Amino acid sequence: MKLLDIISLDCIKAPLVGTDKQGVIGELVDVLVASGRVKDAKGLKDAVWTRELTRTTGIGHGLAIPHGKCPGVENIAVAIGKPALPMDFQAIDSKPVRLIILLASPPDKTSDHIQALAHISRLMTMEQFREQIYAASSPSDIYELLRSQER
Repeated sequence: MKLLDIISLDCIKAPLVGTDKQGVIGELVDVLVASGRVKDAKGLKDAVWTRELTRTTGIGHGLAIPHGKCPGVENIAVAIGKPALPMDFQAIDSKPVRLIILLASPPDKTSDHIQALAHISRLMTMEQFREQIYAASSPSDIYELLRSQER
């Protein structure tokens, strides 16, 4: 699976307007709805928020990967948001989050959902790439960095 198969430039928002966890999750779901990749905004927001309340998706190193499954999602989709300022996401390392990657999946695509989470996690373990994406200032810069890793 390639990340560029499940994300497009119109699914990247930098900077985000929201300043709290629930706000940015809602904002990224709205990005997926606006792009036509998600039909049920409320259902996905509820699914992602319910998952977030179970355990934080702030995985450390400035990254959060909120995710959820919802019948209003026909195919796996990703939205990426960069907060205007690093924000508290109750990350496991207690450090602020600098990038949020929201993953939305249909309920029957568990294997693809796990593969996408693993792919995103592997990509973000590369320190040089991570710092470059954190320094990116526009959606097109973020998209080009992703494209450079998919070659």
